[in-house]
Amino acid sequence: MSDDAATEQSDQTLVGLAFDDVFRAQEFLTATARMATRKELELRDAVLITSSDEGRVTVRETRDLQMSTTALSGGLWAGLIGLMLGGPVGWIAGTAVGAASGAVTAKVIDHGIPDEWVDWFRQAVTPGSTIVALLLGDVSQPAALEELRRFSGAHLVYANVPDSLQDRMREALGEPMMHNTASDDTSPADVSAGGGFGEPDVTTRADDPPPTAP
Repeated sequence: MSDDAATEQSDQTLVGLAFDDVFRAQEFLTATARMATRKELELRDAVLITSSDEGRVTVRETRDLQMSTTALSGGLWAGLIGLMLGGPVGWIAGTAVGAASGAVTAKVIDHGIPDEWVDWFRQAVTPGSTIVALLLGDVSQPAALEELRRFSGAHLVYANVPDSLQDRMREALGEPMMHNTASDDTSPADVSAGGGFGEPDVTTRADDPPPTAP
């Protein structure tokens, strides 16, 4: 991986949320764009991935949003989705896109897309669901968590942030927490080293148990 690619992936956060309602997913994407306008987050790229009741997957680009320099072109998103699903998907223009070519696969790897996200993504794109996939730079955690509370019922598919912050995101969405929020898992596989969502979460909860003597 080149030094430039390593630097680029270190300051970005990849987030995937699943919605049962495509209109609710579009509303969330619009809310994300408003946050970008207010400088509450840096929106680098975003797509909607919809699976029909018959299982046909369609990818919709979002070029009309307030995004910074685009990290993944339409072709790369298409290749990424094809790589994840292991088969052709429908692009918004109606063309069929197969699994990623070698060049696209290499670029996806350069952007730090982890294997576990691919696995979770495949499970999340179920018939009748819509995924909002976001590539973010700096993010205001308080503003983002407050916005997530408006979309209770959505499901967090993946976020390369500390486990404690993943649980706070799930809590905001009304989902069960999956980790012990009293500790901070900052392993390289789960943490973006950049600012915003990728910052280590050092918040101490009021209900955290006191430390025990050795």
